[in-house]
Amino acid sequence: MCTCLQGYGLIGITEMWWDGSYDWSVGMEGYRLFRKDRQGRQGGGVNLYVNDQLECMELCLGMDEEPTESLWVRIKGRAGTGDIIVGVCYRPPNQEDRADEALYRQIGAASRSQALGLMGNFNHPDICWRDNTAGHKQSRRFLECVDDNFLLQVIEEPTRRGARLDLVLTNKEGLVGNVKLKGSLGCSDHEMVEFKNLRAARRAHSKLTTLDFRRADFGLFRDLLGRVPWDTALEGRGVQASWLIFKDHLLQAQERCIPTKRKSDKTTSRPAWMNKELLDKLKHKKEAYRGWKQGQVAWEEYREIVQAARDQVRKAKALIELNLSRDVKGNKKSFYRYVGDKRKTRENVGPLWKDMGDLVTRDMEKAEVLNDFFALVFTGKCSSHTAQVAEGKGRDWENEEPPTVGEGEV
Repeated sequence: MCTCLQGYGLIGITEMWWDGSYDWSVGMEGYRLFRKDRQGRQGGGVNLYVNDQLECMELCLGMDEEPTESLWVRIKGRAGTGDIIVGVCYRPPNQEDRADEALYRQIGAASRSQALGLMGNFNHPDICWRDNTAGHKQSRRFLECVDDNFLLQVIEEPTRRGARLDLVLTNKEGLVGNVKLKGSLGCSDHEMVEFKNLRAARRAHSKLTTLDFRRADFGLFRDLLGRVPWDTALEGRGVQASWLIFKDHLLQAQERCIPTKRKSDKTTSRPAWMNKELLDKLKHKKEAYRGWKQGQVAWEEYREIVQAARDQVRKAKALIELNLSRDVKGNKKSFYRYVGDKRKTRENVGPLWKDMGDLVTRDMEKAEVLNDFFALVFTGKCSSHTAQVAEGKGRDWENEEPPTVGEGEV
């Protein structure tokens, strides 16, 4: 196990079935171990290995309540970033409601941190995460806990026999990414889940400037250019000299009438469903969050504001999708642009065949194949693959010499 798991910053494991007899054999070189064994009966238990290079400490959440199989560790962030709370939980399938409520109170306390990553086996196979629905009462209560604490569930595939039992939850969008299932470990019938903490370092602000046309004075701009005696200024001059004179006057008027601004670091466009009313709602939510962190806004009030903003975003998305699907015949471009933006992957150039019949898949090799193919236009050489393309177009080259272009004719 140690060989398979080396190299990770954090390793969380549930259902170890450990007790005191395992104390001598559970350590892993280069890691600090946090563990919580099941008390009074066999099975269960959770643990968390933390890389020695990470500064961490265990948190005591719910120590005076019903015992739960969960542990919480605070990981100190690097310079310029905040701390992250990591939780590992195991919820038995037959757990009583009292233990469930104690676990949910712990989750609520941990989710009040700025960054939370919670992983574990929660044993709710009946939950449909796409529709956010469940059949059993306990599963619906778990969904309420997730919604009340504004948690996001990032596992999208089944982790055990077609059921999604193992979950990764976070309270910050973009904190967890690159989620992969890595097969089972040892005799376990659960899939291992690998993910990365995507907390980025502080971004450097762009120093590039661009023209701010929204604040431009176009009236003055037209007036300044209109005062120039163009007939006299350009009389008797060639094209290049006339262009330089015109450009000089244009840049002088631009400098006086069009202010500049710092170019935004953002490379993504605004979503199609975003409007001014939603922007105001999201701004109000951000202000409420700041007030809650400073103790000026109650948690219940902040939760209501967040829920209202989330509902309005969902309605806006549903409305834009309804309008696009209804008007698809008359506005196909907008429909397919929206569908393309929702895709998580982008298509690249697929595998290609070389002249010798070998299949190439690497980007550099594919670039060379395409370069050789298009170079045939200038060399006059025609490979068997180019002949196949020509035959596909219905042209008969058997009794006719294919046209070629010599290097000197280009």
